[in-house]
Formats: sequence, C-alpha cells, structure tokens
Amino acid sequence: MLLAAVAFSTAAFAQTTTVQNEATGAKTTTTVRDNGTMKVESRTGRTKAGEKIHNTKEDAEVTGKKAGHAVKRGAQKTGKAVKKGAKAVKNKAEDVVD
Repeated sequence: MLLAAVAFSTAAFAQTTTVQNEATGAKTTTTVRDNGTMKVESRTGRTKAGEKIHNTKEDAEVTGKKAGHAVKRGAQKTGKAVKKGAKAVKNKAEDVVD
C-alpha cells in the first residue's frame, strides 16, 4: 500500500528532462505533463561574445595547467641540483678533514 502511494505521488508531478549540447551550449527542456501532453523549450547556444568568453576560459585552463607543470618540473630539477651540490660539499669537507 505504501509502495502504491509513493508511485502515485511521483506520477502526479510532471516529468522534466533537460539535455545540453556541450559543443554549442544549446539546451532543450522537455516536460511531460500530467495529462500526457509534452512541452518542449529550446534555448539557443552561446552568443559570439559568450563563445569568446568560453574559449578564453578554456585557454586559460590549458595555460594554467602547462604553467603549473613547468613550475613543478623546475622545482624538481632545482631540488635535485641542490641535493647534488650539498652532497659534493659534504664529500669535499670530508676530504679536507682527512
């Protein structure tokens, strides 16, 4: 009986489905009403200005990732050089003491 009440309550509301085209940004919303009719709403994609903003954001993400990778790699190389230099200084100090 509880299952039937839950099934009835969810069926009483309109079912809405939204689909977005990732390439253009266009959205299509389909709503199925209680009486079985459908309502379809479409929103066009980005404007030229919106597309430029989107492209700029995407380019900034790529550039940020590349810069972050370069910084990380540089820090690793510097760390290795410092370690190598410290080891050389340690070996030279031991030679002087001997």
